[in-house]
Order: sequence, then C-alpha cells, then structure tokens
Amino acid sequence: MSDPTPQGMARRDFLKSAAVATAGVTVVQAKSVKGSRANSKVELGIIGTGGRGVWFGKLCHKHADIQVVALADPFDDRLKVGRDALKVDASRCHKGLDGYKELLASKVDAVSVTSPPYYHPEQVMASIDAGKHVIVAKPVAVDVPGCNIVLEAGKKAEGKLSLLIDFQTRSTPLFIEAAKRVHAGDIGKPVLGQVCYHGGRLSPRVDPKKRSDAARLRNWVFDIALSGDIIVEQNIHVLDVANWYLRSHPIKAYGTGGRKVRTDVGDCWDHFVVTYWYPNDVLVDFESTQFAKGYSDLCTRLFGSNGTVDSHYFGHVSIKGDKPFKGGDTKGMFTDGTVANIKALVESMRSAKPINNAKESVDSNLTCILGRIAAHENRTVTWDEMIKANKRMVADLKL
Repeated sequence: MSDPTPQGMARRDFLKSAAVATAGVTVVQAKSVKGSRANSKVELGIIGTGGRGVWFGKLCHKHADIQVVALADPFDDRLKVGRDALKVDASRCHKGLDGYKELLASKVDAVSVTSPPYYHPEQVMASIDAGKHVIVAKPVAVDVPGCNIVLEAGKKAEGKLSLLIDFQTRSTPLFIEAAKRVHAGDIGKPVLGQVCYHGGRLSPRVDPKKRSDAARLRNWVFDIALSGDIIVEQNIHVLDVANWYLRSHPIKAYGTGGRKVRTDVGDCWDHFVVTYWYPNDVLVDFESTQFAKGYSDLCTRLFGSNGTVDSHYFGHVSIKGDKPFKGGDTKGMFTDGTVANIKALVESMRSAKPINNAKESVDSNLTCILGRIAAHENRTVTWDEMIKANKRMVADLKL
C-alpha cells in the first residue's frame, strides 16, 4: 500500500498543524521544536513490547513517517527485544506494570497500547489525560467498568485527540463496500446472522506448568481476567462486523461452551456457542473454537430478504441475491488493515482532524462480554442487566 503522508515533513510543521489546545493538554509551540531530520517524524511510544508491539512498531517504521522512541513493558527481556528491533535508546525503555507512566511523562506525540487487554482502560485514559494521540489493539477492555473508562476517554478526546481502535476490517475497502451496500438495502431486510471464528490453538509463551504471576502475565492470552476470554480477545473481530452491518448491538444473548481440548494452560474456554438477539427480531448465531485442526474460518454472514452478504477475514467478501456484489479476496488484510489505521492516525494528527471510534468499539466489546457472561452462566442475559451489574474483573497480579 502506498503512503499518502508527505515524507520528510518537518516536525515543527507537523506540530504547528496538529497541536490543539485542550484542557489538561500541553501544546508545544512550533518554535520550540528543532526541525532536523531526526526530529521530523511523529514520535511514538509503545506500551507492551510482546509480539504485537514490536510487529506494530516495525510497520510504523516501514509504512509511515513515524519513529518509535520509547517503550514500556513489565519484563526486561521483552524490552530488550523491542529496543534492539526498533532501535530505541535504553534510557527510554521503562520497566514495570507502571512503566507506561514514565513513558507518558516523556516527549512522545502518540502512544500505541498493545499490552494485555486488562490494562487497556487505565493506559488509554492516562494517555488521553497526558495529551497523547492513541491507537489501541482490540479489545479495549475485559469488563463493563473498563469499557466505561474507554468510553469516557473517548469523550475527553473528542475533537482534540485521536483515539483509534485497530480493527482491520473497518479499514479494508472490501468490508467497507459490503457494509455500505448492506446499509443501502442491497440485501433487503436483515433476518438472520451466521457468525463464526474457528481457529487453531495458540502457543504459550512460557511453560504452562509454571504458576507464578509473572508466568501468568506472559501467558495472558490464556487467562480470562487478563484477556477477557477468547470470545472477547479474539472473536471480537467477527462480532464487530455483525454490529457494523446491523448498525446496532444485541439486546440479549444466551450461550454455552467450555474447555474440552485446550486444558493445559490458563482458564480460558476453547469453544463458545451463543445466540444473540438484535433489534427488529434479527437473530445472530455465533460459534467459535480455539483448538481446531484441519479447518479455520473467520466469517460474518447476514441473510436478508433480498440477498446474503458473506464476508471472511481471511477469504472472500461478496453479496449474492437481487443486487449482487462480486467483491474479492481479503488477502493480507491483517497487515494491510493495520497499516491503513497507522496512516489514518498520522493523517489525523497532521490535518488536526482527530479520529475517534471509541463508541462503536466499546459497543462491540460489550457485545462480546455479553456473550461471555451468558455462556459462563449458561443463561439468557440482557444488555441492560449486564450494564447495570457493572461487574469488574480482578487480575490481582503481584510481580
């Protein structure tokens, strides 16, 4: 994908166009910033230097006028990997669960939050309060209180700072066109949705037999409190598309599932089956696995009175029926969608036109949490009941 941002734009020019006066936000005067090439790029800090954090930083260096200048992570070895891969000065690598606070106190223009989802709400809010533009890996939270914090951060940022949650589908032309056609009525009245996320098992970062809090944090993707369970941490990709197509969130859900295959690490479930009820009596049948061998698919399919939209994260996107859309294949979307979001963040900063998708991202996050609660409790749970209960997850890690 080509880079639409002007290369080599002086940092003083960037700050002059992007700085916005906000309550509690420090505005840097253009004349106080040196215009050397070394200072011409957007300066980014990364919170969480596990696999995705370093991968994200490399994409920033390759595809956008961004320089990663600061890192934060609880572990020395991960900081070293990030420091070496992204060429970050050791003095700007901050260790510990609170290391992100030192990063935010330093001179960065924007922050990428790629830590375990349990920590996203406090880190996103702190970043906005520090006057930093933010791009966040999904999901934004593991529980309702966390979602509320991100929603409040979105309100604080509105019109002042960019807060972008990195959903690849929503920045992919094929999905954008499919959603546009669904909203225009090309499939008629939506009746039934079929959504799935079937994938193979993930590999632990450390030996599952280790039971320390440090090992738990390294294996966070298998921990319900730290990840939100697979329906929140991973399955959100396809459920977000269901919300997008239907321009709504479900009003209730009934679910089930369990742990039958991947029982050697953590406490996350390895399969879910959930029925969602959306407004206008639209039913959505959802299922997921995280152990499958010989089959995988991430699909959001919506049957309407005049046609069917069939969209796959790693595959074809099309509409068949009275108003067909030939569509195409989404090869490379995982990377291309993130690159598009990185470029959108930079453009929003340079144009002083902040972007903010907190509300729809929180709604999709809550959709997943609703399904998790319904499945874990094996009963029907309404949206209003979930919001009122406001149940908080507690990781209680002591490092």
